[in-house]
Amino acid sequence: MMITQELVSEQNIVPDVIFPPSDLYSDEPPVETELHLEQIILLIKCLKWLWKDRTDFYAAGNLSIYYSPHQKKTENFRGPDFFVVLGTELKTRKSWVVWEENGKYPHVIVEILSPTTAKTDREPKKQLYQDTFRTPEYFWFDPYTLEFAGFHLVDAKYQPIKANEQGYLWSEQLGLFLGINNGLLRYFTPESSLVPTPEETAEAEVQRAEYAIQEAEYATQRAERETQRAERLAAKLRELNIDPDTI
Repeated sequence: MMITQELVSEQNIVPDVIFPPSDLYSDEPPVETELHLEQIILLIKCLKWLWKDRTDFYAAGNLSIYYSPHQKKTENFRGPDFFVVLGTELKTRKSWVVWEENGKYPHVIVEILSPTTAKTDREPKKQLYQDTFRTPEYFWFDPYTLEFAGFHLVDAKYQPIKANEQGYLWSEQLGLFLGINNGLLRYFTPESSLVPTPEETAEAEVQRAEYAIQEAEYATQRAERETQRAERLAAKLRELNIDPDTI
């Protein structure tokens, strides 16, 4: 924050206060490959679909995080591939400006590795997220080699998150596992069930509806067979001069 150098005159004029800019557009480069883009979109839409009834989080990808008003255009690290901020307002943003968001930094960050970014993601970015962002959980994933690792803050230092039997890593912040499924990083429930996309949910609903229709058809067919059997039995009894209604 800077005070203008105008002298305060005898008229007791209050000096102007200049705040750092806050209406900043994201300044991230394009994602490197189609697979990287697919992975980022998948992480965003699955979480938003799972939390569709919540309004207290913000999830975005390849979006700049401005955290230093004095060096906003010269910082080496601007935006993670994917991040989640908890306890904030759910709304669209041009970027994440820390000083306009009550000082909040991401609670979870995921970087998608590539040959040109892997060293940066594993070393200086990890250091930045640990020491400056103080982000509780940091994950990285390579969609080509399937390298996958996660870390959580313990006594102000990142410690590796141990995988469960399925190879999933638990996110305490999200209340979900992260793990690889069909070559992509996905969320899993505490019971290790895959968190579906909206499309997968719709497909499952269609399959359930088709199954219900089939079951109804089978039930109708069984009822018709039972009716036919009863009618044949009744006809046979009448041939023997036995009234089936008296049995």
